[in-house]
Amino acid sequence: MINIPFNNPHVTGREQTYIREVIESGKTAAGGRFTERCETLIRQHTGAPNVLLTNSCTAALEMAAILIGTGPDDEIIMPSFTFPSTANAFLLRGARPVFVDIRHDTLNIDETLIEAAITPRTKAIIAVHYAGIPCEMDTIMAIAKKHDLYVIEDAAQAFLSTYKGKSAGTMGHLGTFSFHATKNIHCGEGGALLVNHTGFLKMAEILREKGTNRKDFMAGKVEKYTWSGLGTSSSIGELAAAYLCAQLEDAREITAKRAMHWNAYDAMLKSQGTNGKVSTPFIPAAVQHNSHIYYVQLSSHERRNDIIKAGKSTGIECTSHYEPLHLSPEGMLFSRKTLLPNSTALPGRLLRLPLWPDLPEACINTMTAIISNSQ
Repeated sequence: MINIPFNNPHVTGREQTYIREVIESGKTAAGGRFTERCETLIRQHTGAPNVLLTNSCTAALEMAAILIGTGPDDEIIMPSFTFPSTANAFLLRGARPVFVDIRHDTLNIDETLIEAAITPRTKAIIAVHYAGIPCEMDTIMAIAKKHDLYVIEDAAQAFLSTYKGKSAGTMGHLGTFSFHATKNIHCGEGGALLVNHTGFLKMAEILREKGTNRKDFMAGKVEKYTWSGLGTSSSIGELAAAYLCAQLEDAREITAKRAMHWNAYDAMLKSQGTNGKVSTPFIPAAVQHNSHIYYVQLSSHERRNDIIKAGKSTGIECTSHYEPLHLSPEGMLFSRKTLLPNSTALPGRLLRLPLWPDLPEACINTMTAIISNSQ
């Protein structure tokens, strides 16, 4: 029996060297040279004008909620098929999530349904790029401009993905990345806030520095730093930044290895035929994705669970994904009561397959055979 976990975080080999450098320097707090190096690398990879490294994507989303002035009675449009952090960041500021259904093909927010969800209380639209496949950002940005709304990209899964040549996270007013251990590029826990609207930059820097102008002090622009505004503790420590730096240096190579396995899954499932009982990922022509997740949609919840059990019996770990937020206990308390047929039906039929840079070929062969034979 083989032993294949669902996720196996990639290691470049330089992480320990960089961490040792930090330890030997004695400067383990946030804001050191590895933090700066990571921010530079993210800017180079994405073309983002301003990048602030954070301790998680959740922290970056919470910063975004503060930066746009989220408050009580505001409504924030977002998909229900997402991680709770997407909603929590705004609930913590007193706002109310307004869930919109997802497309059946990309599993992203259905851009054709957004405008109908807008009310005078709407503050922002959250575009969640599921599986590293960007949303239809041209349409979303046009709607936001028409109604004078902010757009925040929850690009937690989409580092190095692009839409019409533009990097995920760089098209909205603000964007967020995750570098959690489950992501393509990781440091255990980490994230980044992309400040694409320069009017937010100064406030974002103060916010990340616990409400102080410490960044100006460190740059020698002021004699001392002081309380200058709202603040959070969202910086990332230098040890984690050192680990992340090694990952970011190899980001293109890591992504290319994942793409090789993603394409192998896709080619094998399509060549074996599924009689319409298995839907493979749909990639819009305008999108270049980062191979974060390979998933299939099956005909039933029972069939999905049977495949998970069959994989487990051979030593391969497969898994489901989010439960829709609008059906969760918290979601039913705060959200509008609305029908979201795709978001409701999908999670019970969704199957995610193991995907990491050094994934054995035997896993791909075994799982594609199990899926095809289960019909």
